[in-house]
Amino acid sequence: MAVKIRLKRMGSKKKPFYRIVVADSSSPRDGRFIDTVGTYNPLLDPAVVKIEEESILEWLSKGAQPSDTVRNILSREGVMKKFHESKLSK
Repeated sequence: MAVKIRLKRMGSKKKPFYRIVVADSSSPRDGRFIDTVGTYNPLLDPAVVKIEEESILEWLSKGAQPSDTVRNILSREGVMKKFHESKLSK
């Protein structure tokens, strides 16, 4: 089972709001998920990102792969840097 960290679209038409979820890669975009680890609201200026850092680092250490968009969001928030530093310190 390949696990991905990706965006799940919420909100109404023309007003997207996203949840950052951990899901099986074969499940649909807005379908089943394992865990919710944050939110992303691109409509506000600047975009608002709320993440559960410890939970994301735990899933990354278990082998979950972030999607390209989520990887960019996590890089901006500094989570990917912390993950790589913790990986190098082991």
